[in-house]
Amino acid sequence: MIEIFKLSVFSRVPVLKVFWLVILAGYMMECECMPAGRSLRSSDKQRLIVTTDLGGADPDDIQSMIHLLVCSDVIDIEGLISSRAWVNDPDRADLIRKYVEYVGEVLPNLKSHSSGFPDLDYLRSIVKSGQVKAHMDGVGEGKDSPGSEWIIKAVDKKGDKRPVWLVAWGGMNTIAQALWKVSHTRSAAEVEEFVHKIRIYDVLGQDDAGAWIAKTFPDVFYIRVKGVYGWGPSDEWTQKNIQSCKQLGSHYPKRIWATEGDSPSFFYVYANGLNVPECPDYGGWGGRFTSEKVSGIRSMDFVEKSGKDETRFDPYYMYGDAPEGGNSISRWKEHIWNDFAARMLWTTTSDYKKVNHHPSAVVGRDSSLRCIRRKVHAGDDIVLDASRSDDPDGDPVGFNWYVYQEPSTYCGVVMLEGEKSSCCRVKIPDDASGKTIHLVLEVTDKGSPALTAYRRVVIEVK
Repeated sequence: MIEIFKLSVFSRVPVLKVFWLVILAGYMMECECMPAGRSLRSSDKQRLIVTTDLGGADPDDIQSMIHLLVCSDVIDIEGLISSRAWVNDPDRADLIRKYVEYVGEVLPNLKSHSSGFPDLDYLRSIVKSGQVKAHMDGVGEGKDSPGSEWIIKAVDKKGDKRPVWLVAWGGMNTIAQALWKVSHTRSAAEVEEFVHKIRIYDVLGQDDAGAWIAKTFPDVFYIRVKGVYGWGPSDEWTQKNIQSCKQLGSHYPKRIWATEGDSPSFFYVYANGLNVPECPDYGGWGGRFTSEKVSGIRSMDFVEKSGKDETRFDPYYMYGDAPEGGNSISRWKEHIWNDFAARMLWTTTSDYKKVNHHPSAVVGRDSSLRCIRRKVHAGDDIVLDASRSDDPDGDPVGFNWYVYQEPSTYCGVVMLEGEKSSCCRVKIPDDASGKTIHLVLEVTDKGSPALTAYRRVVIEVK
């Protein structure tokens, strides 16, 4: 812009010179007020529909809903559906709307810190009611609901090839109804196409509909996570960093049992450069899972106590927890806490300079959040350069490169040079042929709370 003014003939005309200087001043003021944070590419974000029994005895769904909505700049939320788990509770779609309105009150502040947040009217439009009855009792002919119809509409959406993540914080039967209707009204090829476009993340298993889905649609991408606890912060931390951030924090309820038991479902698809949702065994904020489906992962014991028998669908297969269980989430817990704390601070002010924002982790010239894949030969040395990484607040950043051992198929020692610098040299072992090495870069700023960006490099050794 400055060079244009230097070269412009208008700058030699006094009146027009003043005019252009006024325009320049306005442009610079506008740039100063605009959020410095980058906007994510749509290809970096995942599509998400939540089914939730929010409003039950445990307020953890309310906690997770608030947390999800303040992360809605990095996830394309396409549905918030009231569901019933193991009992025929009243429909609570209006309660979901209530918390959407609470978040709507701080959306102007949130939008000052990231351009990716949706409008309030949009969030209102995606709240739907699910099945009238719980379990498979609520699935079948004449049992379509606004929620099940909404799922079908989202999956059928033209022009968007990204899969739709259907995550269950309560029962699975609204998702089951959508699949039931499609399977009874479409050709086999059309059903296959529909199933191919959905991904399921089922928290704990809270009805018998999940087993029916896995049995009836054996090719469906289905994760049932059991190790969702242990990563959550203390009550003292929550009060200090979340509930104290008025006005939204005042609506974040106190813990009764476990904090945010459902949040790993959206952590799994959070666009942060670490998560690779299509690969359940890779691991990330939402956990790590088996590379192959396993049989007989049962729901919570109250499903059986309510008179439902999942064994009637045996054998059914799902991706289950990796051997480390809940520790696969806990390893990132401080980063997750800091991310949430920073976002809650965003809700309190529109002043970009008063709060911290995420750095960018750039490897070479790749500034996306996609997993980087490198093919090398055993015995090679490779150098990875993250010197283009930066921080929108101008804070210094630290670098941390390390081998993520659990998803790597090479089990030996991989020597790294420059683990704490922007450039890292990786010495590929001579005996690593045919194996993979997962290398993770963390770029952490010096702001408060400190925020971390990631890149994952999967090295395939020939």
